[in-house]
Amino acid sequence: MRVDAHQHFWIYEPVRDAWIDNSMQVIRRDFLPADLSCHLEEHNIDGCIAVQADQSEDKTNFLLKLADENPWISGVVGWVDLMALDIEQKLEHYASFPKLKGFRHIVEAEPDDHFMLGDTFQRGISFLANFNFTYDVLIFPKQLWAAIQMVENFPEQNFVLDHIAKPDIKNGVMEPWASEIKEIAKNENLYCKVSGIITEADHQNWNRDEIYPYLDVIFEAFGTDRLLYGSDWPVCLLAGSYEQVYQLIEKYVADFSEQEKAKIFGDNSAKIYGLKE
Repeated sequence: MRVDAHQHFWIYEPVRDAWIDNSMQVIRRDFLPADLSCHLEEHNIDGCIAVQADQSEDKTNFLLKLADENPWISGVVGWVDLMALDIEQKLEHYASFPKLKGFRHIVEAEPDDHFMLGDTFQRGISFLANFNFTYDVLIFPKQLWAAIQMVENFPEQNFVLDHIAKPDIKNGVMEPWASEIKEIAKNENLYCKVSGIITEADHQNWNRDEIYPYLDVIFEAFGTDRLLYGSDWPVCLLAGSYEQVYQLIEKYVADFSEQEKAKIFGDNSAKIYGLKE
């Protein structure tokens, strides 16, 4: 099973989607399954994981509806208020939706770098494994140290690190990101999405040579058993095309075994998210 482990759908609303500023005109519109399906077909990708881009249960329900209507949307990573007093009841409700695989919070936007270590947030995290839900970790490098502690605190919880923790590729900054990636990767309950990379480079002038050293770190730290290909479409359009994102990873792994490629381009996603073919 070949899977794009990270992409988004939305119906653009200027107020709700204020994060899409004037520099992002190319993604200031609706993006729906019909816009993505041709890219998946072109690269023989069987399914995808639709990930929340708005922190509301309405968006979670919107993605679940799209998944019901489009069988090739293999799973959804939604949003739920993990700090809600009734979080266990909310998770019990969502456990009735077979395509809902996990949740994500936009931690990168939180002003407090300690956010993930807060008692109320960690209480919410503590319930996820009871319902076989994953948690996608969306952070900047400055929050990696907190992510390390959170992942260590919940060894029975499956975590997925989004976008290789968004290193500053544009300015060639490697440390302390690389050292902390090696540290967090020691936790076998954490997988990592090889996604969202070109948008951390110079949008107009990025090239493979400046990106490959970051991929070297990720592949050495996680190995091919815990890495997942993701396009981050349509956000990737800020710096290129779906084709460029796919080819970047395809060329990097060109000399890998067919088994290793199969893991990166789908098998690992199916394993961590519990996908059905």
